[in-house]
Amino acid sequence: MNDFLQKTVSQIKTVWGKWSVAQKAIFIGVIAAAIIGLVVLTSVSTSSPWVPLFSQPVTDQASLDRIRSRLDQENINSTVTGEGVIMVPDAATARRMRAVLTREDLVPSGTDPWSLFDIDRWTQTDFERNVNLRRAITRQLQDHIVSLEDVDAASVILEMPERELFAEDQTPFTASVIITPKPGSNIAEDRKKIEGIEKLIQFAVAGLAPENITITDRSGRVLNDFVNLADFDRLELTRRELELVRNRERQFRTEIQRALSTIYTPSRFVVTNINVDMDMGKRTEETEEFFPIEIRPNNPRTPFDDSERIMSVTRSVRSFDEHYEGTGFNPEGPPGQEGQMPPGYKDLEGLVGRYNRTEQQVNNEINRRFIQEEKSPEVRRITVSVALDGIWRKVYDDRGQVQIENNQVVREYTPVSSEELAHARELIEAAVGYNRDRGDVVTVQHIQFDRTSQFAEEDQEFLRRQQVQQIVLYVLIGIAILLVSFIAFRLISREIERRRRLREEELARQHQAMREAALRSAEEEGTEVEMSVEERARLELQEHAINMAREHPEDVAQLIRTWLMEE
Repeated sequence: MNDFLQKTVSQIKTVWGKWSVAQKAIFIGVIAAAIIGLVVLTSVSTSSPWVPLFSQPVTDQASLDRIRSRLDQENINSTVTGEGVIMVPDAATARRMRAVLTREDLVPSGTDPWSLFDIDRWTQTDFERNVNLRRAITRQLQDHIVSLEDVDAASVILEMPERELFAEDQTPFTASVIITPKPGSNIAEDRKKIEGIEKLIQFAVAGLAPENITITDRSGRVLNDFVNLADFDRLELTRRELELVRNRERQFRTEIQRALSTIYTPSRFVVTNINVDMDMGKRTEETEEFFPIEIRPNNPRTPFDDSERIMSVTRSVRSFDEHYEGTGFNPEGPPGQEGQMPPGYKDLEGLVGRYNRTEQQVNNEINRRFIQEEKSPEVRRITVSVALDGIWRKVYDDRGQVQIENNQVVREYTPVSSEELAHARELIEAAVGYNRDRGDVVTVQHIQFDRTSQFAEEDQEFLRRQQVQQIVLYVLIGIAILLVSFIAFRLISREIERRRRLREEELARQHQAMREAALRSAEEEGTEVEMSVEERARLELQEHAINMAREHPEDVAQLIRTWLMEE
């Protein structure tokens, strides 16, 4: 055996000596990785990350379903073992959810959420166990409170005196808690959250009464003084009731305005008062109704109701008939002796008597309905008053112009008729749900509104518009006169210019004719006449114009038209 070991060791040394430094490093790394993997695998396989939410199993299926539903709302995975123990992923989640379930009264009865913190050793005394229990409860309670979303820090002090034999000698348990709200949290003003913390503390310590729990903030203000807040709660309840009444009154006012605004302008009516008397008390009414039995329903094809009803149906009948005839048995004395019958009865002996009795009992069935309802709140009475104004119309003269007296528009007033008031009252009754049996009152009165300031503003605006219209009219007339004058001046100027041009043309034509006559006479006489440069240019231009008019008459006509339009 030793030779085998020595041979194996020598072979390993030989192989190890042949390896390079890199091969040796890789081999050592593989061995180390394998050892580390085995250690991690062993630790993971032996440890379970899931922790129990409560140490004791939940046997009530309804409580288990409620707890699982609450965990699902918080998006927390949970499992239930075969014994009924609820498991959650980690201890922090378990602490937070125990606080939430305790606050919402979802902890099953008989479940001790603090049993996970019990410590039991052989060397501990009862006093040490009690101290450890109080420390565990205090630490866990503090963790529960800090795990709340609105609490940043908490300090908990529990006073748990020893148990006495008699209850009257027992010193009560007390708890004082100081919490620091998170920035932006409203836990100091939210009564429900404070009540949740108070329940959390009460359930943490057996025998701890709510009146022995004090919760304060860092400034020393008591947050769970609910007894002194009773007046505040009463005022808050009254405020909410009044707000409910005001909302109902605003709703009725809106309905009335919507109903009347389709017929009258908003300035013609005013809802002067709406009073809704509501019963805020909570009461339960039980009603039992008896009604006939319908044996044949109504036929909808007929124009009348042909249904048949009976008041009751016979369920059972009991009859009893008794008939008797004869004197019956008369008692006598012992044998051989005269009986003790009075003489009056003896005289009746032997007479025939009759007895007849008839009895009948009939049990009937009827339809019965039992109604139970709770009413809160309920409108007891509605009071509405509306003032309705008449119509003001402007007075016009024969020419259709508005009449004005003393710088005021003349108007005439037409009051509201009684029939129109009745129609308006019906509309308002329908809008508010009028009920005469309830004692509702709806009043619609014709009242002439004071429109002095309104009419003054309207008259001022009307007169201002008239002045503006007159000014605009005068300005337009002036502009029209100026235009007519300018057009007349333009026409007269053109006519004068035309006559002057015609006169000049006539003079020029006469001069030209005189020149031509002189030239002709000179030519006839053989006299040489010298022409100036201007006269030759004029003659050439005239000949060119004549030739152009002959060759292109349309262009010349267009040119002449253009000249005339420019002039």
